[in-house]
Amino acid sequence: MKKPLLALTALTLSLSSIITPMPATAALPLAVNGEQLPSLAPMLEQVTPAVVSIAVEGKQVSKQRIPDAFRFFFGDEFPTEQLQERPFRGLGSGVIIDAKKGHVVTNYHVINGADSIRVKLHDGREYDAELIGGDKMSDIALLKLEEAKNLTQIRIADSDKIRVGDFSVAIGNPFGLGQTVTSGIVSALGRSGLNIENFENFIQTDAAINSGNSGGALVNLNGDLIGINTAILGPNGGNIGIGFAIPSNMMKNLTEQILEFGEVKRGMLGVQGGEVTSELAEALGYESSKGAFVSQVVPDSAADKAGLKAGDIIISINGKEVSTFGELRAKIATLGAGKKVSLGIIRDGDSETFDVVLGEATESKTKAAHLHEGLSGAELTNTTDSDPIEGVKVTNVEKGSKAEAYQLQAGDIIVGINKVRVRNLAELRAILEQKPGILAINIQRGDRSIYLVVR
Repeated sequence: MKKPLLALTALTLSLSSIITPMPATAALPLAVNGEQLPSLAPMLEQVTPAVVSIAVEGKQVSKQRIPDAFRFFFGDEFPTEQLQERPFRGLGSGVIIDAKKGHVVTNYHVINGADSIRVKLHDGREYDAELIGGDKMSDIALLKLEEAKNLTQIRIADSDKIRVGDFSVAIGNPFGLGQTVTSGIVSALGRSGLNIENFENFIQTDAAINSGNSGGALVNLNGDLIGINTAILGPNGGNIGIGFAIPSNMMKNLTEQILEFGEVKRGMLGVQGGEVTSELAEALGYESSKGAFVSQVVPDSAADKAGLKAGDIIISINGKEVSTFGELRAKIATLGAGKKVSLGIIRDGDSETFDVVLGEATESKTKAAHLHEGLSGAELTNTTDSDPIEGVKVTNVEKGSKAEAYQLQAGDIIVGINKVRVRNLAELRAILEQKPGILAINIQRGDRSIYLVVR
């Protein structure tokens, strides 16, 4: 801590040497030539009560390999590795999007693995928060404040209408200092490629974003939410004027799905492709480098049924321009299964429009090994309207797996864990993320209700 303090002191001294101190009784002018000076303060007074600080605590479980020497002395039955639990604490930010229901949106990585989530409001009040659900691949989580009253929610803007060069203001809790406001402009739109496995369609801004700002608000000059601050690009996690935010439209689509289904039901178009490079554009006689090139259409997919073909260039979704394949991928995935979308296409130099009903991504099925070691070998998914009861359905059990050893069967519907009702995968994850030692699983198997004990 000494070096930053010394650097701050040196900066203060250098400023004092070039700035003449104002008298203690002097006041800064509020107007010049009778005109009020521009200020963000009136807007921020309305917005900042909707931005909260989040503190989390939990335990990180890691595996440590045991030296072979122990096995030499104690025999081959001695375990090769052991689990270690280490407590952790984290800080982040969040935004109140529904004051009546107490809904707060934040980043998934802020609350991932947390056993307790504590939210502090702008006025100093603190509440425990319940995790409603989240989506790791799009980095969005939704919390609920049960007992909170007199909350202030933020207005949500149409993020598809923002432009490069629009002013932006970031509000959050950097380094746990408390609520902090920084300003800048929208530097770029549709950014992706930070983590190719995730769904990314970031707003880039030069408003200072630092560690702890994650989950905070990026707003326009009207105080309307245009994005959720989520990442920075810089050495040692420091701000260098390149910050990223999840667009508000993307956030809204995801939270609506979490509230309706308990999880995100990803939309699936059924195309493979890549970016439109200058060489590809020239080869196709296409005069722009914007759009998503379709190299292959998956048979019987939503795209195939709608009439899309390999060689098409997708340039818009519902009338909104698409600049890259990564942007297309993120928007389709977060719109949700079953949504009807209108795609603008360039085919052989001509513009066409196709209406597509998105399918559901197969990845909505979850390998249970990621949830609990004792369930490894089981494949889980949410029940549908055709099932007799709401819960988590076992769609497959591998032979010789631990799930089979614990007598789990395909067709079983998990309706409870340790006397806690389970209605969907999101609720199941929330229970298992607390890492209970023993699982008393209540299962509906045909007409019978049974319990299986899993360790």
